[in-house]
Amino acid sequence: MKNIKKGDIVGRKSYGKDIIFIVKNIIETKVGKIAILKGMTERVEADSKIEDLELIEKERIKVNVKQIDDELERRIKQSKIENEDNNYTIGVLTKNKRTQEKIITGKILHLDGDRKYSEKSYRYYKKLGLNAIVKNIPEYKQPRIVYHLLEVYNPDILVITGHDGMIKRETGYHDIYNYRNSRHFINTVKEARRYDEEKNKKTVIFAGACQSYFEAIISAGANFASSPARILIDFLDPLIVAEKIAITEKYKYITIDDIAKELRDGKKGVSGVGANGKMKTE
Repeated sequence: MKNIKKGDIVGRKSYGKDIIFIVKNIIETKVGKIAILKGMTERVEADSKIEDLELIEKERIKVNVKQIDDELERRIKQSKIENEDNNYTIGVLTKNKRTQEKIITGKILHLDGDRKYSEKSYRYYKKLGLNAIVKNIPEYKQPRIVYHLLEVYNPDILVITGHDGMIKRETGYHDIYNYRNSRHFINTVKEARRYDEEKNKKTVIFAGACQSYFEAIISAGANFASSPARILIDFLDPLIVAEKIAITEKYKYITIDDIAKELRDGKKGVSGVGANGKMKTE
């Protein structure tokens, strides 16, 4: 058996290698070496004994990377078709050529704990012409830096995500320490709401990743969060929520019912209290 090292792409034999992971780190424990894993195509974090891991064939890796890229392009194409009357130009669109009415879409600030997801998210926003800033910030650093970034970029919409996961799946649903990164998402939301209170803002917030502590994130002040059913959410789910808020008029209130049909697992993966759109005219 080849030695497993940081950066390897692996699957867990005991789970039938159902999810492809990247080895984030390897730590020494009393029971041997444990690998900290992050999903390659899922926003989930997990751990495993080294001996339960097996390298994934290059062909399967290529197929999975292609699948997520194809899904990204499919969604971009679908969104453009749905909004074909609009001509996006980085946050500004002209809907009525006769009156030349300027319509400005909501500005998005997206903090993502995963570098590759950050790059894919930026590509998504850019291809749709949305005004978005994407920052690759590790989950544990997000609470420390979010206030400053909000001051710098002054967004209408804040997306806070990365990787997460429950340590024990069948118990501890209301134990914050049973979640790998939910506490960081919660603290980031709280810091964002402190900013809102001090600056008299009403930022729309999405927060969470796979299996995140939904109820606590919502209680902290998020408008939308994952994951009510403690399931793996799709990479695109946070992007779709942010997009919908950005291109909806500010006088319209969006609920999860308006978005759920476009999310992979509907309200099992994402839910929330809703928010007004952030598109305005000048």
